[in-house]
Amino acid sequence: MTEYPTSQEGPQPVASGGGTDDAGHGKAPIVAAEAVRTHAQNTAGDPDGARAPGRSAELPRPRGGGSGRPAVDGASAPGGAGAADGGAGGAGSLVTGGLVPGGPVAGGPVPGGGTADAGTARREGDRLRFVGAATRRIARGIDLDEIVLGLCRATVPTFSDAILVYLRDPLPVGDERPVGPVVLRLRRTDRLRPLDDLTGGDFAGAGGSGAAGSGGSGGELDFSRLPLVGPQGDLPAAELCEIRPGGPLAEVLRGVRPVFGSSVAAKDALSELLGGDHPVPRGQRAILAPLRGRRRVIGAAVFLRTPERPAFETNDLLVAAQLATHTALGIDKAVLYGREAYIADELQRTMLPDSLPQPTGVRLASRYLPAAETARVGGDWYDAIPLPGSRVALVVGDVMGHSMTSAAIMGQLRTTAQTLAQLDLPPAEVLHHLDEQAQRLGSDRMATCLYAVYDPVSHRITIANAGHPPPVLLHLGGRAEVLRVPPGAPIGVGGVDFEAVELDAPAGATLLLYTDGLVESRLRDVWTGIEQLRERLATTAQLTGVDHPPPLEALCDDVLDMLGPGDRDDDIALLAARFDGIAPSDVAYWFLDPEETAPGRARRLARRALARWGLEELQDSLELLVSEVVTNAVRYAERPVTLRLLRTDVLRCEVGDDSPQLPRQRRARETDEGGRGLFLVNRMARRWGATRLSSGKVVWFELTLPRGDVG
Repeated sequence: MTEYPTSQEGPQPVASGGGTDDAGHGKAPIVAAEAVRTHAQNTAGDPDGARAPGRSAELPRPRGGGSGRPAVDGASAPGGAGAADGGAGGAGSLVTGGLVPGGPVAGGPVPGGGTADAGTARREGDRLRFVGAATRRIARGIDLDEIVLGLCRATVPTFSDAILVYLRDPLPVGDERPVGPVVLRLRRTDRLRPLDDLTGGDFAGAGGSGAAGSGGSGGELDFSRLPLVGPQGDLPAAELCEIRPGGPLAEVLRGVRPVFGSSVAAKDALSELLGGDHPVPRGQRAILAPLRGRRRVIGAAVFLRTPERPAFETNDLLVAAQLATHTALGIDKAVLYGREAYIADELQRTMLPDSLPQPTGVRLASRYLPAAETARVGGDWYDAIPLPGSRVALVVGDVMGHSMTSAAIMGQLRTTAQTLAQLDLPPAEVLHHLDEQAQRLGSDRMATCLYAVYDPVSHRITIANAGHPPPVLLHLGGRAEVLRVPPGAPIGVGGVDFEAVELDAPAGATLLLYTDGLVESRLRDVWTGIEQLRERLATTAQLTGVDHPPPLEALCDDVLDMLGPGDRDDDIALLAARFDGIAPSDVAYWFLDPEETAPGRARRLARRALARWGLEELQDSLELLVSEVVTNAVRYAERPVTLRLLRTDVLRCEVGDDSPQLPRQRRARETDEGGRGLFLVNRMARRWGATRLSSGKVVWFELTLPRGDVG
């Protein structure tokens, strides 16, 4: 099967009146180029003289005559004004090979002393320049809508008075094969004249099935006078069309070549595509051009002309083929690019937490900004991990690069950090194991990371750093300070020790963890950016007063506003933590010797704490559950057992021992004397769990406070 040439198959001839404005783009098809070069040499009308080498003889050279020279790339041409890039113009500006009414015949004299052959060559040169300009406009699009819009604006009104673009729904991606029927959806329409320009009786007679002979000369359909019934209010056409296997539309699309609407197959195909209720233009005033991508047909374009201008010529099929080829290949690229962008977005999204936990005693907020809209993946991450004892681990890190590889490495390091955090290792040990993991991933896997653990009971925070920018602490009074944390070496260097520091975390203070994309750019170095960040936080805190810290979400937005246009070269991960803490009066803590009397003593201590807090309603439930959990701990412990009660929005009980074996809920048989303790905990507690520590484990459960004591 002979394929239509694309605009890259041969150099564009330089015809009289100028050439293309972009070298190497918008080159003309060989068939049309040969027609221009050979027509002046062969005036005898040999139809083979217009053929390109190796091309089909089914597309002869155009007939003589024309309606004027079009305007291409914004330049006005004799006989009319218009632009291939979407400028409006009259009928004289449209590309056409038809004869001008009353004009010269082929081979006869023309005004200025020339012949019709010179006019034909000039029109062919204009046609080639139009194709170059139109394909350049289509190629400028990146996404699907831009490419389709480029096709519409490039062809209306220069090539046609209206256009309809149908695309498969859904569009296939790559080697995907359709599993259901092939459906075409009207993606976009465009027309030369809006309906508002039509007045009086001309419009009154248009709009039903009888409109086919009322609007144009010779009984032809003047679609510009039809009512707007399309899905976008542009042209009368069906929105959806299911291609029937073996039908006329399927046959035309399988043939790939553009065809005139006047052909037998195209009439039925257009009727199937546009819908049976919508009339089809008569004569050669419609071109149906299949849009074929790299592997299959992905849609169709319909070019339409009104009776006010000459009908399409044979060489206009070459123009339609060029436009359809460039559009289809551009759509293919846009779909593949969209799929890659979707995969990258999904990868980045799954690597970052969907939502932050809300542990007791701390409030959290976060932000993530990619380096650019066109590359939304990177190696920055943040995380907040609840730990035993109502503590929380705050993590922020940055893997080198902005590729999907960086995002994948980031995901592995984040998963490793979560696993290490659940072991309740000290921050310095966590960084040490992350460094070992990065070396196992590869010799060039480098990352920076800051790992902090906040304890709301002691109001302290422990921080270890691996080459990351230091955090900033905003105090309640409005003072912002850059914390003095040992910088450390980046993760992946190997053979280095990490040092942790323990600092005060007063209630009402806000800790800001961030990546270097927030403070470093081409316009400033990292330390200048850190100082600007500190000043910005202090200024924001002064607006809310010394007794009221700024809201976390608004604070994050205000921090990001310090970035000016073009002042961001890297991803940004931001994690803000507001320290509320837990008051000492809401904490009860005891040590119990691992003896048989420990469960009874635990019940008495819990009863006293509830009486002090006014929570006697929970006494029966708490005593029963504490007795079961402490009994299980004493059975395996060799050192004193810890018992702690925390009153916050819930009542939390934590029992710790030195045995690393985690309890598991089992279904006790009727003859078993034990094994029902965790069953009771599971049925009566709001939540419960067990966490392994470096020195043992902690079993905890929560009870809902009475309604009057909540908050």
